[in-house]
Amino acid sequence: MAASMYEVGLDRNAANFVQQSPLTFIERSAQVYPDRLAVIHGATRRTWSQMYARCRQLAAALTRVGVKRFDTVAVMLPNTPPMAEAHFGIPMTGAVLCALNTRLDASAIAFMLEHSEAKVVIVDREFSVVMKGALAALKASGRPLPKVIDVDDPLYSGTGERLGDIEYDDFLASGDANFAWSLPPDEWDSICLNYTSGTTGNPKGVVYSHRGAHSNAVSNVLDWDMPRHPVYLWVLPMFHCNGWCFPWTIAARAGVNVCLRKVDAQSIFDAIRTHKVTHYCGAPIVHNMLINAPAEMKQGITHKVRALVAGAAPPAAMIEGMERMGFDITHVYGLTETYGPASVCVKQDEWLSEDAGERARLNARQGVRYHLQTGITVMDPATMTPVPHDGETIGEIMFRGNITMKGYLKNPSATEAAFAGGWFHSGDLAVMHPDGYVKIKDRSKDIIISGGENISSIEVEDVLYRHPAVLAAAVVAKPDDKWGETPCAFLEVRPGEDVKPEDIVAHCKQHLAGFKVPRAVVFGELPKTSTGKIQKFELRKRAGSAKAIDV
Repeated sequence: MAASMYEVGLDRNAANFVQQSPLTFIERSAQVYPDRLAVIHGATRRTWSQMYARCRQLAAALTRVGVKRFDTVAVMLPNTPPMAEAHFGIPMTGAVLCALNTRLDASAIAFMLEHSEAKVVIVDREFSVVMKGALAALKASGRPLPKVIDVDDPLYSGTGERLGDIEYDDFLASGDANFAWSLPPDEWDSICLNYTSGTTGNPKGVVYSHRGAHSNAVSNVLDWDMPRHPVYLWVLPMFHCNGWCFPWTIAARAGVNVCLRKVDAQSIFDAIRTHKVTHYCGAPIVHNMLINAPAEMKQGITHKVRALVAGAAPPAAMIEGMERMGFDITHVYGLTETYGPASVCVKQDEWLSEDAGERARLNARQGVRYHLQTGITVMDPATMTPVPHDGETIGEIMFRGNITMKGYLKNPSATEAAFAGGWFHSGDLAVMHPDGYVKIKDRSKDIIISGGENISSIEVEDVLYRHPAVLAAAVVAKPDDKWGETPCAFLEVRPGEDVKPEDIVAHCKQHLAGFKVPRAVVFGELPKTSTGKIQKFELRKRAGSAKAIDV
């Protein structure tokens, strides 16, 4: 068959096709707005040209110690300038950034360092105890240890030791601020690795591409109508889906990164007031914390503040509370596997005429696809057919498009299952409303979302079963005004055992990160089917009245 005239002499070349990468955003901002403020951290102020130079220094220094394309560089950092710089400096070398969850314990961190084959780890002194334990575990197993670079942030006043032989700023000083980095030879190259909790076994490593990170960063701009030069407050951890890709988004808009080492209501309101913050993101717990803060903390904020909320569906009371504060809140939805938010509850003009309760109900839905995501749908996972748009028929939320992970690192079977039928299976059960907006109804894998963090019920159950008094265990989500959800443990104990809730909590604290420890423990016979399977739907009904305990 003869070639079409549109196929002859119209090939890709260096002039008309360039690999997409969010690294181009910082280069442009440094060129166009070299003297505009890019970073605020305590007394530190840096412009976009200065930040770009530091990122190039980081890339040069990493290259000098042997980091190359497809190597993994891990970081365990709070929301400070080195964390923002890592999102550019590390991929400028062709390496892959692995941002570690700072809330995890040493065993989990050790697994991630080993599984990712990290060549370098950059760690803040605040997390030196956990990292020291992780490195000790690696050494005991005979695994090679990564090079350690310590960050000694002047805003950290606590204890903690240096673990490596060089401090971050000294390491940067060894690099060239004019380092000649280049775009990846393929936009499908990996840019980041993020670990997510699964329902069984070890965490899965979710791999992002340069193309996907670029797409979601641009979608953040489009779906939030972000103007040039936003002042963005780093409330959301940058280790969480790479801060929903906002390190790159803020660079694209030449905004200001207002770093926040510690998240509390006073610090947030002070930063908003002092720096005239215009945008921030957070889980429902953060917004509820602000709503319930004393009135005097909120004084003096007269400008418009816009916020994104994700995680567990925000209750109507939270959305109404943000409205009373004068904050404009938008609900987004996504997963680690979709680079953070990949759908948004787009507000319609006609909703403004509804009362506050109805507006809150409409705004609490997971919504429609992001601009640069090809599709979001609700389907029967068995037949892969869409459910009726009736707001009643339950199916599984599925995504398709560039804002979807490459796959799970070293786990082809899990990757294949996640992409079965040509769609990414979220594991979240939902309905589709007549207007095309998605609304979550349940979670098929019993994942508990607490303060924006995923908790595997099976992981907690495994720990509970290790207590000598426990005969049977089941963990479900308990609604919580502060955290959105918290783990609630239902236990059958062995005959003759005298065990108290405090004993169970103490046991869990020895084996789990603090946010995974059950905040309610209920003893009694567990409801089961005729085949002995625990009926978790019955326990969910009971969890709402279970009494929380101090953990």
